[in-house]
Amino acid sequence: MGSGASRTSNSLLKDVEWKWQSNENPFSEESAEWKPYSDLENLIIERALKNKQQRAFLDGHIIDLESNLQVLSTDHSKQRPIKRVKRKRENRDLRKARFMNRLFYKKHSSNPEYVWVSPFIIEVRRHLGLLPDDLPSKNRSLIPDLVEKAAHGIIEEGTKINKKYDALELALRLTEQKDKGIEEVWKCCAYLYTLESFLYEKLHEVMVSVGDKNKEQLWRSKLGTLGPFCLLLWDDPIHRKLTTGKTLYRAAELQLDEINEYKGMVEDRKNYGSFQAYISCSRNRAKVEKLGNTLFIMEVFIAFTANLSPLSEYPKEEEELITPGVCFRVTRVVVDDKKKINVIYLQLRQRFTVGDITEISKISGDAYVHRNAVNIMGTYIDNDYADTPAHDNCHHNAHVSIRVDRRRIIQAAMMYDRDGYVIDKKKSETGKMNTES
Repeated sequence: MGSGASRTSNSLLKDVEWKWQSNENPFSEESAEWKPYSDLENLIIERALKNKQQRAFLDGHIIDLESNLQVLSTDHSKQRPIKRVKRKRENRDLRKARFMNRLFYKKHSSNPEYVWVSPFIIEVRRHLGLLPDDLPSKNRSLIPDLVEKAAHGIIEEGTKINKKYDALELALRLTEQKDKGIEEVWKCCAYLYTLESFLYEKLHEVMVSVGDKNKEQLWRSKLGTLGPFCLLLWDDPIHRKLTTGKTLYRAAELQLDEINEYKGMVEDRKNYGSFQAYISCSRNRAKVEKLGNTLFIMEVFIAFTANLSPLSEYPKEEEELITPGVCFRVTRVVVDDKKKINVIYLQLRQRFTVGDITEISKISGDAYVHRNAVNIMGTYIDNDYADTPAHDNCHHNAHVSIRVDRRRIIQAAMMYDRDGYVIDKKKSETGKMNTES
């Protein structure tokens, strides 16, 4: 995908970092030890300094900028020195919590339940009373209200877990963009998502619950609080077209029974999985291989992803975000004896229904597309001719036709945005795909 997401001007952490002295007795004569504040705490302190405020308020602490002290909110006698230093952007390892937590997914049979658009996104839009074509990327007048709702929801969720000041900073940074158009709003949402904060963790926790009947009440209860932010992040105006031909990596620490489950998905070609949450991956295989006992290699056949590196405070992580609703098939599970890790190969694709295939075949104008599209874009890719001898002209020609069809299907599918609408309506009058089965 294009790298249209230039670095957001919101970033205040490009060159500086705040640290607090972590010695048991911070005022002793022993050599000082320093620990950095979190991303959001750094943003809060830096904002206060920029605004020439005497104090900054963190969750649990007060920062005295005149005396360069951290003061415990509940006991002002407990203090620690702080300092502002030049930030070193060393080539650090990946953040484990972001690139190594368990790869939650919903398992499906050949009958598609989740297609094109994530159920959580669909329910958020229903909860907000939005019409089918009502999205901030298509209707600018929706943006201020959605941003305000997202900000209020973040504050509500943060306050519940004693992260009030972190939440206020997130909300403030988001509302500062509400009158600047959807591109700036989305860049801000993506930037906030890349930070180490409760927002990323909470959103992931809620969205992986989709499809679990025992947790349906949990994720539905968050439609009004986390839903607006999720919708703004999903309605990406920059990466509008599907990604294809890209390889992504992610790690995990899996038990034998979990690995065997993936092996079972290889054997049953009619089974596939779908990601119901945003999934952070890296384009840097070497860094991912340092994490966990399992490496996921994800070949993006055709799916919506977003390159977050230009917006992130951690650009060297090479983060690529897979949007909720993307489906996958497990193609191989092997053991790398040299590196002593399991390697699981996934093929990612945006899910199509038979009705979608009909619409695509109309656009492509190719009779072969409609004939073979279910095999190519549906539950599995038909590889029946993969091992056909070259002298078998009948089968060989059929195989070539399928290869051509695949390319043309990709070209046709690229005309649709993440909501299932044709991007350039001058090229097609077919309108909208069926986004619900």
